[in-house]
Amino acid sequence: MNSESYNQVQGLSQRKVPFSLEAEQSVLGSILIDPRSIEDIADIISYSDFYIDDHAKIYLAMSELFLNSKNIDLVTLIDMLTKQGAFKDRDINDYIKLIAQIVPSAKNIKDYAKIVQDNSRLRQLLSSAEEIADEVVTGTYDNVDDVIQASADKLFRLIRVDKAGDFKHIKDVLVSDLTHLRKLSQSEEGATGTKTGYSDLDRVLVGMGPGDFVLVGARPGMGKTSFVLNIASQVSLADPSKAVCVFSLEMSAEQLVLRMLSSEALVDSYALRSGKIEKDDWVKLTHAAEKLSKCNIYIDDTSGMSVSSMKAKLRKIDNLGLIVIDYLQLMQADRKIDNRSQEVGDISRNLKLLAKEFGIPIVCCAQLSRGAEQRKDAKPMLSDLRDSGAIEQDADVVMFLYRSEYYDAEKAEEQNVAEVIVAKNRHGSTDTVKMKWIGKYTKFLTLQKDEME
Repeated sequence: MNSESYNQVQGLSQRKVPFSLEAEQSVLGSILIDPRSIEDIADIISYSDFYIDDHAKIYLAMSELFLNSKNIDLVTLIDMLTKQGAFKDRDINDYIKLIAQIVPSAKNIKDYAKIVQDNSRLRQLLSSAEEIADEVVTGTYDNVDDVIQASADKLFRLIRVDKAGDFKHIKDVLVSDLTHLRKLSQSEEGATGTKTGYSDLDRVLVGMGPGDFVLVGARPGMGKTSFVLNIASQVSLADPSKAVCVFSLEMSAEQLVLRMLSSEALVDSYALRSGKIEKDDWVKLTHAAEKLSKCNIYIDDTSGMSVSSMKAKLRKIDNLGLIVIDYLQLMQADRKIDNRSQEVGDISRNLKLLAKEFGIPIVCCAQLSRGAEQRKDAKPMLSDLRDSGAIEQDADVVMFLYRSEYYDAEKAEEQNVAEVIVAKNRHGSTDTVKMKWIGKYTKFLTLQKDEME
């Protein structure tokens, strides 16, 4: 260890900086004992989590050896560090040998890495606290709410263990990606994104990825609210441990839940609205209510919500898995913008940032302009997105719902069939997926595998 690193350690007792010399050494020592163990911590730490500069350089060298499919041992590691010039005019050999003897085995490497990461996050917390204190003392803000919001954002990024705002060395990212790809290739299903619950659609999307902003556009009456509610219930039923938050800016929570009951119980939605419920339907509704009650779904029906208001409420939810918004054009911007197109663009940009910050998909409904209905072929296109072209740019996935029978039931080639047009897919191909639409139950079904008798 060089004098600079030694001084870092010596100064800790005075400054009380969160740090564990033993944990950092144990991570590196574990990799020397079992080079493949680097895969186990690729998604836990990066080189920037090491407090000692020498340790960060050693970890980067190990990552490069791993990426080049070279064995990681004393000889190869020292050779790599020498070639990189990481320790010019200094002999690192004795220290590497010391590290190799720190731990007897690599079986606890995840625990060591967690200690390194926890201390790194505590140091980030100290840094954020200092920044917040400086802003308060110097008064470099126009509004108290602004500085409180900025402070909350800084702290929230630490709650999300995603190293937001930090540079990531490409070696760290490559190790993480290769580890992910190896696990992916060994899984039975392949897709790791959040599944919509519609098998044909999931084959096109390969699931909804973490941080994806998914837009569902349609003209009124096409069933976009029902479609996203179907997805919400299917996501929650597939994994009840994940919370699904639904923001309804148009309908009340009671109306939304009635739709979900209708879809799940296969009871006519008109019967639920009118109260003309048959005896057999009560049995279906009871079973459906019991099933849905196990879902971890939260509904907020506040009108005119802004992205910042949503963010504040979402922070209170544990283990968040999906956000559903109905719908984009009913939201309000967080700042005053006279131009409506720019306002909607500002909202869509912030929703994309929100998805990225929380690391989960956001599924958002959007109204389309009347342009589609003025064409001979009324199928929607990206240019039909209402109010702002920025929506198309911000969205990772854009899907349109279209039912030909809505415009002309007699001439429609297929009855009770809806087309889900994947017009944009940042992660894959575009395609059109046909689904069965049962209007009286407000329910979408995959035609081939999920179709009812």
